[in-house]
Amino acid sequence: MAPESLILGEVEYFFTCPYCCERISMVLDTSVKGQTYVEDCEVCCQPIEVRYTVRHDEVCRFEAAAV
Repeated sequence: MAPESLILGEVEYFFTCPYCCERISMVLDTSVKGQTYVEDCEVCCQPIEVRYTVRHDEVCRFEAAAV
């Protein structure tokens, strides 16, 4: 799914939670080439491992997996 908005090196990225299947969003920092971290789902509070890569200020790879 494509990002919805871009603000100064940050993009709000929408995806489906691997636990509850709700559509949620996270703000990703596009000023770095990529990151891996764990953040809780805003709906079911389960931990999600988020991995993404940025190329030319756009998210080119995104994964959200159950921990």
